[in-house]
Amino acid sequence: TAGRSYRLALHPSRRPLRTSPPMALLRLHLLRPPPAPLAAFSSPWRRALPTTRPAAPASRLLCSNHPAAPSSPSPSIVGGLLDYLNESWTQFHATAEAKRQLLAAGFELLSENDDWNLQPGGRYFFTRNMSCLVAFAVGEKYRVGNGFNIIAAHTDSPCLKLKPRSASIKSGHQMVGVQTYGGGLWHTWFDRDLTLAGRVILKAPDGSFKHKLVKVNRPLIRVPTLAIHLDRTVNSEGFKPNLESHLAPLLATKCEETTVNFDDKKGSSSTKTVHHPLLLQVLSEEIGCGSDEIIGMELNVCDTQPSCLGGGKNEFIYSGRLDNLASCYCALKSLMDSSKMPEDLSNEKGIRMIALFDNEEVGSNSMQGAGAPTIFQAMRRIVDSLMHQSMGEGALERALTSSFLGRIHVYTVCWV
Repeated sequence: TAGRSYRLALHPSRRPLRTSPPMALLRLHLLRPPPAPLAAFSSPWRRALPTTRPAAPASRLLCSNHPAAPSSPSPSIVGGLLDYLNESWTQFHATAEAKRQLLAAGFELLSENDDWNLQPGGRYFFTRNMSCLVAFAVGEKYRVGNGFNIIAAHTDSPCLKLKPRSASIKSGHQMVGVQTYGGGLWHTWFDRDLTLAGRVILKAPDGSFKHKLVKVNRPLIRVPTLAIHLDRTVNSEGFKPNLESHLAPLLATKCEETTVNFDDKKGSSSTKTVHHPLLLQVLSEEIGCGSDEIIGMELNVCDTQPSCLGGGKNEFIYSGRLDNLASCYCALKSLMDSSKMPEDLSNEKGIRMIALFDNEEVGSNSMQGAGAPTIFQAMRRIVDSLMHQSMGEGALERALTSSFLGRIHVYTVCWV
């Protein structure tokens, strides 16, 4: 890992887009666990796949439930990281998994719409847009004006996203329209077992709306390349796909009963006219609702290949989304581990905080991105709540001058 620190650089300038392929290599020398028997690794992700799916070779070590080696005093952080990566297919799932772990660790969930009654020694967090999370632990010896120690990372990664109007027909096949998000190596998305995951908006019979997370745990779509017979110059002139016309995943063969008549329903805004009914059917089966209840969606294209250990000594992590979920997990675990026991905060005079933002890959200028005043608003509310009867002047300003923000970023190593 590599990191850069900014003193109160809560709104850093946008740096050039990075490329981040769907699968990358990250070598964690310091985090490498001792070799463990192959039988020690099992994966709920694998169990969720259809039985017709070919089993992974025995040499591939998957992530879940990685036990501690006999000589290790605590479970390996690598096993936990792999679990987190396999749960976090999208920024929504990354935030949901972080929320689950914080609740299990005893943190209290706050709402930005409610009053906060914070106490020294307390541990709290809140989420925004289901894709941004801020968590913090207050030291027992906190006094008004003491500073914050903050780690920031981001939950989003370069990917393909479903277009608002995704349904299209080409050469008698149902295609899915997608758009690029962030700076990625888009040629690496061809000829992979892909699927969809993200957030769906449902309309209840009483007229209310609710959000549901969805993850299709099987290969659902694919972006095929031409056979060499139809593209003889690809090896000499290079692969140069048109991202608009060539980067269109294949969903299914055309089915007259479930295919939209685009001519008859042109201009309609119904989800049945902007997305293939077959796609809505697949999503509704995963969620457990009727396809007519789905009125909106924000879905990412995801690689179904799970994150796992590899290499001659299992010293590598093979995974997508390491930028920046590895940093998210390290920040999350550091906060939970450093405030696990009551005595961990007994001598702390400041406030320990992590901030996991969304939309970093496209500039951070959203309500859930680092460009929003989320951190400053949270700091002000925390200071105001902890002041109680104290009428100290410039409490927030004094806290800012004593605070430190570290922004961590993982650099991946890739060979082609």
